[in-house]
Amino acid sequence: QVQLVESGGGLVQAGDSLRLSCVSSGRKFGWYAVGWFRQAPGKEREFVAGISWSGGTTRYVDSVKGRFTISRDDAKSTAYLQMNSLRPEDTAVYYCATVEGSYTYTREYEYDHWGQGTQVTVSS
Repeated sequence: QVQLVESGGGLVQAGDSLRLSCVSSGRKFGWYAVGWFRQAPGKEREFVAGISWSGGTTRYVDSVKGRFTISRDDAKSTAYLQMNSLRPEDTAVYYCATVEGSYTYTREYEYDHWGQGTQVTVSS
């Protein structure tokens, strides 16, 4: 059973940075692709960033390109989302998700395991 725990969220001002972490309790973390999603109040959950199991391929939603960076440390069974130049519109609950596979997945239904989420609030 894979369990994911996110951390690192908080209340920051526009222009600040945060680094989210996602720790997996499952073995063979290196076999899993990882994605970060977010859900803002009143909106559907959306894909933010994804990384392949090798770490060699990453994908981002256009609104965060150049500001967010996804990475992974398989030795620590942890994935990260570095968020720079935060904007009020980045305010949301951020979720990490994993799926065993070699691609970089962008759709919710492609992921098997989800964390409980961490709140990110960006004030103007």
